[in-house]
Amino acid sequence: MEAIDKDQINLLKGAIIVSIVMLFLGIPTGWPYGYYTLLRWVVTASAIFAVYITYNLKKNVWVIPLIIVALVFNPLVPVYLAKETWVLIDFVSAIFFLLFVFQVKNTEIK
Repeated sequence: MEAIDKDQINLLKGAIIVSIVMLFLGIPTGWPYGYYTLLRWVVTASAIFAVYITYNLKKNVWVIPLIIVALVFNPLVPVYLAKETWVLIDFVSAIFFLLFVFQVKNTEIK
């Protein structure tokens, strides 16, 4: 296990906030396909980084849900679903990340 510092927490919060904004922006239709490809990369990278941080902080309750988010948004082996399904997934993932960022915000670094 590696020690996590405040800079890593701040970087994680920034990545998660960008993911939240992109997820909410992805809900309306009409975006070019490239936006959703970028969204997959950003959300997956944020989720993987969050797994690393939460595992090292021993906040293991978040690890499995974050891995699921990373797998669903994974751009290398994409999951293809109907737009209506993605709207729901984007919304639920954004709310999940919002809850997560508040939890991370209240984490004390030793």
